[in-house]
Amino acid sequence: MKSTFWLAALTITTMIFGSCNTNNNLNSTTKKSENMELSNKEKVVALLNSFNTGDSAPLAYINPDKYIQHNLGAGDGLEGLGALMQMAPPQGFKANVIRAFEDGDYVVSHTEYDFFGPKAGFDVWRFENGLIVEHWDNLTEITPPNPSGRTQFDGETEVTDLDQTEANKTLVKNFIKDILQGGNPDKMTTYVNPNKYLQHNSAVADGLDGLGAALQYFAENGLVMEYDQVHNVLGQGNFVLSMSEGKFGKGDHVAFYDLFRIENGQIVEHWDVIETIPPQSEWKNSNGKF
Repeated sequence: MKSTFWLAALTITTMIFGSCNTNNNLNSTTKKSENMELSNKEKVVALLNSFNTGDSAPLAYINPDKYIQHNLGAGDGLEGLGALMQMAPPQGFKANVIRAFEDGDYVVSHTEYDFFGPKAGFDVWRFENGLIVEHWDNLTEITPPNPSGRTQFDGETEVTDLDQTEANKTLVKNFIKDILQGGNPDKMTTYVNPNKYLQHNSAVADGLDGLGAALQYFAENGLVMEYDQVHNVLGQGNFVLSMSEGKFGKGDHVAFYDLFRIENGQIVEHWDVIETIPPQSEWKNSNGKF
């Protein structure tokens, strides 16, 4: 019932905003005034929580005239979002936001979903004038705890060290360049705390030993993990998300979303989602993954 109510509200919203430019402008002005009371992060959390409650009010946080979709399984705009919601099961989709932070006009959310089955996901939302105008995401199946007993969701959630945002984003950019892209692998302990590295990847254990074992397994079995291009690095305080493109496993074309927590200038915790990018013939929009 919640999903049906949410879909009906979305459909009505699309019809209203698509039928009259004058009303559209008036409604947009009203929304901007109303939305000033909430931060962009709060708007994203409210929108995702509406999956659970059926509350249609957070739909007002999406720009009805400009919603650029990068989830390749959904069409563009509110119409594409409505079509996706129409595919929901009777009980609807569910969303439990674990972490969220802001970087300028962007909001990053780390969410436990029931979305065509249990999923772990990162979403990135771009705002203009207080409204969401663009969305990217990376989703994967929920797996059992990793060898260190950590899940894809547990760990620190509090955003701290706001004065270190730019330094921490630079740290992650250099870590990807030197370590993940192989520019200077000997600098590992410059970036990663050798005494405290908490790992949430489903198959990798804590510490540099766990990371080393995983890399060795890949090498011995002819598997690859190549970060070819970094598309964006977003952060607030101690949390930094990188969005990268490359190859994984047997050479699959993938999107890497890596979330790092930084403490005293070193990486101490890591979560990730790796999603295969489908061939372009299967895309439901033309905006691309990134």
